[in-house]
Amino acid sequence: MRPIAPDRNPMPWLLAAALPLCLIASGCATKKYTRDTVSGETGPINARIDDVEGQVEETQTRLDNQGRELRGEIGNVSKTAQEALQRAEEAGKLAEGKFLYETVLTDDKVRFGLESSQLSDEAKAALDEFAADLKAQNRAVYIEIQGHTDATGSEEYNERLALERAEAVRNYLSREHGLALHRMNVISYGEAEPIADNGTREGRAQNRRVTLVVLA
Repeated sequence: MRPIAPDRNPMPWLLAAALPLCLIASGCATKKYTRDTVSGETGPINARIDDVEGQVEETQTRLDNQGRELRGEIGNVSKTAQEALQRAEEAGKLAEGKFLYETVLTDDKVRFGLESSQLSDEAKAALDEFAADLKAQNRAVYIEIQGHTDATGSEEYNERLALERAEAVRNYLSREHGLALHRMNVISYGEAEPIADNGTREGRAQNRRVTLVVLA
């Protein structure tokens, strides 16, 4: 009787059969791991993108609001102050293109002599206060000094008188307070821009005025 040969070791065959399955399984696991990893990383990336987009929208909203506020501020100032800003921008006099404020010296508070451009003591005191406030701010500004009159007298005369009074203000600010002449401009509106009724004494006193428009 021939001896029965022992069975061959089945392990190599089992390994050979199992290897493709392991590779397949490994491939699937690798793909799954990749998908999970990418998915896991995409979440934070999307979150960061959303955060950046949110910041951009917030910044744009803030700029829009500031623009609306600026337009509102400009809309609240006088017509002549808006014109002063436009003239200064066109002449390249401004660093920031901003209206800061305007000071109005009316004849009922700061009296000029009749048909005179000479500054009264009250006018000088008001200009001293204006210059002190300006220096306290310690910033470069541009000033337009506007002369106005009431409707009494001829148009040509009123234009000349208003200009003389504006020039008197500029010369005083330069001489007494050292404000640079090239940072100030004078203009005459004459009787063209009344702020009150020329038919009354009080109204005429308000229309006889010098306005200082401060820009930056």
